[in-house]
Parts: sequence; C-alpha cells; structure tokens
Amino acid sequence: MSALLKKEILSYFNSVTAYLVIIVFLLTVSLFLWVIPGNYNVLEYGYANLKGLFDIAPFVFLFLVPAVSMRLFAEEEKNGTLEILFTKPLSDLQIIIAKYLAGFLLIVFSLLPTIIYYFSVYQLGIPKGNIDSGEYWGSFIGLLLLGGSFMSIGLFCSSLTDNQIVAFILSVFFCGFIYLGFYLFSGLFEQGSTQLFVHSLGIEAHYQSISRGVLDSRDIIYFISLIILFIGLTKLRLESRKW
Repeated sequence: MSALLKKEILSYFNSVTAYLVIIVFLLTVSLFLWVIPGNYNVLEYGYANLKGLFDIAPFVFLFLVPAVSMRLFAEEEKNGTLEILFTKPLSDLQIIIAKYLAGFLLIVFSLLPTIIYYFSVYQLGIPKGNIDSGEYWGSFIGLLLLGGSFMSIGLFCSSLTDNQIVAFILSVFFCGFIYLGFYLFSGLFEQGSTQLFVHSLGIEAHYQSISRGVLDSRDIIYFISLIILFIGLTKLRLESRKW
C-alpha cells in the first residue's frame, strides 16, 4: 500500500496540481487576512486572532478539495487502468485508503504554511503573545478534520463516474450540502431539540464547535464516522463493478 501511496503523492507533485492547489489556497486566504479591507483583515480588525482564516478556509476547501479528489478514480476509469490497479496484490480497501491518504496529505501540505500566520499574529499582539492559542489550534484541527471529510466525499464521487468534471460537480454539491445544508434546513424548525438535532447532522455545527478550542469527543467521533462512511460507500461502489 505504501508504494501506491507514494505513487499517488508523486503524481500530484509531478504535475501542476499540487502546486496550484497550495498556491490558490494560500493566496486566497492571505488576500482576505492581510490585503482586502474588512472584518477578516487582521491588521484592520484590531484583535489578535485568526478567526478569518477558519471562516474563509472551509469555503475555499469546498472547491479545492473536489479539484484534488476528482481524478482519484475517475482518471483511472477513463484511462482503463482501474482494472489493472485491482489486479495488484492489494485489497480494495487498501487501494481506497492509499488514494484517500494521498489526497488528504496534499490538504495537510496546504495548511502547514498557515502556521506562519499564527506566529505573525503572536508577534503583532499587544502585549506580545496576546493570542488565544487554544482557539487557534482547535480550529486548525477542525480544519484538518473538515478537509479529511471533504476528501472522503470527493473520493466517493470520483468512484461514481469516469468524467472528472462530473466528479468535481458532484463533490462540490455533496460537500456543500453536508456542510451547510443541514444548517440551513434546521432554520425551518422552531428553536428546540429538533432544530439542534437537524443542525448537528451537518459538518458546520461540529466544525464551529471545535473552532472554539474545545475538542469534544462527540465532534471528533462525528468527523471520523463521516470519513469512514464515505470510504465504506466508495468500497461498496467499487465492489459493485464485480457483481
């Protein structure tokens, strides 16, 4: 499995995909945080925090993660190499996990440079170091889990078609729906247990919870369960080819 993982990672970095994803993500976030005037601008906002980063990043990921994941199985299917791949001495699950980890690691590589923003705000704070580190690192972990969830959804969508554009559109739709759909739908109910339950079905509720700096086991379990669910659906989809 490690050989396939290495091959998938190198396939990203041997093309413009990895560099484009990292540059677009960092450039978009940096513009909002340091250049474009508004509440997200750290220098204008007047408070030593990076809330803007964690408010903007999910919407950037909503398009960048599907752009990364759309090729994982769709390209193999289109090139006719999917059947060859499954003749390798690997189980279906090992192949799926290797492809998932390759995409997820690219998301990690995109996020790591943003740690520089933390140290920048740390230095700019008055007094120096006046930043809520717990909130930052909680939000950072939340963003990793969000990216991992989006990647599992994108992986599943890529297994549904041999057309990368279709896979991209499906992935954007499903990620967007699971992230914001339940939040918007919960607004149809009066405040109470039903509204909270519907809201809690979506990613947004759990992402915002972790972003407060508190790592609640319920939020961690939610994200892990979501990732396992879509990896399982991907496995079921690929196995259906043999029926």
